[in-house]
Amino acid sequence: MSAVFNFTFVPWFRSVAPYIHMHRGKTFVVGVCGEAIAAGKLQHLAQDLALIQSMGVRIVLVHGFRPQVNEQLKAKGHTAKYSHGMRITDEVALDCAQEAAGQLRYEIEAAFSQGLPNTPMAGATVRVLSGNFITARPVGIVDGVDFQHSGLVRKVDVAGINRTLDMGAMVLLSPFGFSPTGEAFNLTMEEVATSVAMALHADKLIFVGEVPGIRMDPSQPESDDNPIDTELPLAAAEKLLAALPGATLPTDTAFYLQHCVKACKGGVERSHIIPFAVDGALLLEVYVHDGIGTMVVDEKLEELREATADDVGGILQLIEPFEKDGTLVKRDRTEIERDIGNYTIVEHDGVIFACAALYPYPEAKTAEMAALTVSPESQGQGDGEKVLKRIEQRAKSMGLDSIFVLTTRTMHWFIKRGFQNVDPDWLPEARKRKYNWDRKSQVLVKKL
Repeated sequence: MSAVFNFTFVPWFRSVAPYIHMHRGKTFVVGVCGEAIAAGKLQHLAQDLALIQSMGVRIVLVHGFRPQVNEQLKAKGHTAKYSHGMRITDEVALDCAQEAAGQLRYEIEAAFSQGLPNTPMAGATVRVLSGNFITARPVGIVDGVDFQHSGLVRKVDVAGINRTLDMGAMVLLSPFGFSPTGEAFNLTMEEVATSVAMALHADKLIFVGEVPGIRMDPSQPESDDNPIDTELPLAAAEKLLAALPGATLPTDTAFYLQHCVKACKGGVERSHIIPFAVDGALLLEVYVHDGIGTMVVDEKLEELREATADDVGGILQLIEPFEKDGTLVKRDRTEIERDIGNYTIVEHDGVIFACAALYPYPEAKTAEMAALTVSPESQGQGDGEKVLKRIEQRAKSMGLDSIFVLTTRTMHWFIKRGFQNVDPDWLPEARKRKYNWDRKSQVLVKKL
C-alpha cells in the first residue's frame, strides 16, 4: 500500500469519524427515484446504504417506479397519463404498477443479498423487510380529473416500522397503500417518503433524484458562478418555493423542494436532494462537511458560542496540525481543559471548525487572543472573522481597551483587520515574562 494512500486515507478517515458518531442510532428515510434504478445505479446504492446501516443508522428505503410503470404501459400499448404532476391510475396502470413494484422489490432484495469476497458487500448481513405499513385514501376528483386508483397517504404504521428497525432490519417500502377495505392505491415515492419521515420524526429525509440539488440562482443555468446551494435554511426554502412555478416534472426545481419544505415543517430537521448520477452521492452527503447536494434545514446548523468541557477533544483535533507545523504554540490537554471557559468556537453540525481563546490582563486593560484556528475545510468562509468579532465583544464586555495577538506567520491577516505592529516591550508585565524571545513572534494590537 503506497505511502501517498496512507497519507491521504488516515486524515480523511479521521475527519469522517465525528459524522459516524453523530449519526449512530439515527433514522434516515431514503427515497430513491425509479430513474436511478433504471440507470443501473442500484448495486452501488445498495452497497452505500449497507455501509451506512453498518455504522448504526436505521434506514427506511422508499423506491420509486415511474419509468418502470411507463415501460409496462408501453408494452401493453397504453399511454401514461398525468395531471397536476400525478399519475392517473386506471385499471391497466394499476396492474402495471403492481408488476413493476414486485419486480423492483425482487431486484432490491437481491442487491442487498450480495456478499461476494473482495466486494463492498462482503460480510454484510442486511435484512430487508417490507409490509403493509401504509394506509391510503383515494386522490378522488381534482378540477374535474378523476385520478381513479391514485392515492394519498392516510396513515403510517409507526409502531410496526420502529419494531422492524429495532430488529436491525432495513424497511423497504413501495409506493403503494391499502385502504381499510383492502383496495390498493398507487402513491408517489416522494409523498410516501415525506409522510413516513414526518411520522417517524426521522433525523434525515434524503431524496436520491434526477437533479443535483438547488442552485444558488435557480433561474440561471449551471456554471462555476452558480453552484449548488449546499445548505438552505427553511425560511429561505419557503420563500424560494413561493416564487417558483408549480412542479409537474421531477426535474423542476420545486419538485423535490416542496417535499423537503413539508418535511422540515413537519419535524424532520434535515431534508436532502442529491443526484443519483454521482457515484457515492449518499456517502458524500452524509459523511462530508459540505455534502454534494442541497440540504434544507429547519435552522442554521452553524453555531458561534463559548466552549464547554465537552469541546476539549474537538479543539485539540482542530489545532493539532497547526501545532505540528509551528503555526501555533503547543498546548496540552490539561491546559485546554483548565482554560476551556476562555475559548470561543464555531461548531457546524457537531464538528468544531474554528476556535480562539481570550486571556485578559485587567491591570493593563488588555487581553490576548490566542490559538485562533480555522479548519482548512472552511477557510475563506468567514469563520475567522466571526470568532474575532466574538472575542472583541467578550473583551469589551470586560471593560478592556484592546486585544493583542502574538504570531509568526499570519501578520497580514490581522493587519487587514485593524491590528497594528508594536514592540514586544508593549506587552503587559505578566505576559512579557512568558514571551519566547527565540520564537520572535510579532506582537499586534487592536484598539477596541
